[in-house]
Amino acid sequence: MEPERSTGTSITRALRIVEAVAAAGDGVTAKAIARRLSCPLPTVYRALGTLVEEGYLVRLQESRGYGLGYRIAELHRSLADQVRPTAPVRTLLHELHGSVGAATHLVVFRDTDVVVAAVDECADHPRPDGFDVGEPTPAHATAGGKVLLAPLRPARVSELLAPYGMPRLTSRTLVERRGLDRELMRVRSAGVAVEVEEYRPGIAGVAAPVPGAVVRAAVGVTVSRAEFAARRWELEVAVREAAARVARAETDDARATGAH
Repeated sequence: MEPERSTGTSITRALRIVEAVAAAGDGVTAKAIARRLSCPLPTVYRALGTLVEEGYLVRLQESRGYGLGYRIAELHRSLADQVRPTAPVRTLLHELHGSVGAATHLVVFRDTDVVVAAVDECADHPRPDGFDVGEPTPAHATAGGKVLLAPLRPARVSELLAPYGMPRLTSRTLVERRGLDRELMRVRSAGVAVEVEEYRPGIAGVAAPVPGAVVRAAVGVTVSRAEFAARRWELEVAVREAAARVARAETDDARATGAH
């Protein structure tokens, strides 16, 4: 099998091996990894030994294969902690969830990526699949992403979209820049962004910017498309109010931190 990406250096090879184990799931063998990466088996064994020793992979005795190690989970928790908002902001998201009966979230800029910073959900009001804390979300296909893109100059939007492009996630996803530019103009005018089945089929949402000198965060909710059609204006008012409260909470926290 041809390698999907280069495995030339030892560091790159180790990363490709971790990715191969993640893709294959628990129990994948060294031979299967070597075939997947078109890499000599002895080389794979050496890398596996180091990765197991460092905790990035585990050796599974029953299956005689390998799985992801717990060090990977620690790294993801560290990433999530870096983007996680303050406790008062998380409380506000929880209150919004309870008041409107919908999954709520906060998305933020992390350098050039739009990242999910927090989600408040329950069994009755789940977040959309793939909308995970600490992970990037497609800015062109989500209400929160469009909120963060809307104030930016076209050249800056191009820079932010360049690494991922505008992939089609559903039949309703905006995949042409002209259409996205028109949508961002509407967002600037309305002060909120809406997405209906652009990110996931059957799901819709609305998001509002957290007020500030520069828009760096957005508060949003997601519900079913059918529910959104009946409750759009109620949800829009709720996210506007919540976003304003988040801004005040962040200002208060900054003042308290500065006081110390």
